Amino acid sequence: MFSIGLTGGIGSGKSTVADLFAARGVPLVDTDLIAHQVSAPGGVAMPLIASEFGSAYVAADGSLDRAKMRELVFSDDTARARLEAILHPLIRAETERQRAAAGGAYHIVVVPLLVESGNWASRVSRVLVVDCPVETQIARVMRRNGFSREQVLAIIAKQASRETRLAAADDIVLNDDSATLESLAHDVEALHARYLELASLTKRG
Repeated sequence: MFSIGLTGGIGSGKSTVADLFAARGVPLVDTDLIAHQVSAPGGVAMPLIASEFGSAYVAADGSLDRAKMRELVFSDDTARARLEAILHPLIRAETERQRAAAGGAYHIVVVPLLVESGNWASRVSRVLVVDCPVETQIARVMRRNGFSREQVLAIIAKQASRETRLAAADDIVLNDDSATLESLAHDVEALHARYLELASLTKRG
């Protein structure tokens, strides 16, 4: 099936663009949402996380203590690898299940670390990057999450560079400070029409 991998750095506006596609009836498979589901109270990852990292990383409600785990994995690459070894197979399995059930002329997979993962480009038909300057990312995340500039920079440093993401893109939506919801909707409408055309051509072989 024709599919789009949607990605972008933190604070780029991936969710806004994804929601605009969803408003046009495009099925979304959100890997970030799936990651939260598997590490929510009763989530399939939680017994494994508790066993690997201890109860100190489990919140009172039985979910992953995200703040504590974020602090650990950003300072310890080995811990990050251990967490990813638990989460990634579970996320991938649920992602593929949802993709198989998606329907529609095409679907979008929202993958924040699509470029970093190395294998997603071969699993989708096209890569759509939501792009903005790094300073815009920093300002948005500080405002949205209450993080310090240093915290945001640390997150950005763990992600692919803006240049690397753009090099991997088949399509780009620019969501800089001049962008409005109306201008983004216009861009998404144009891409949606193009994707419907490409999906139809793909279906016809």
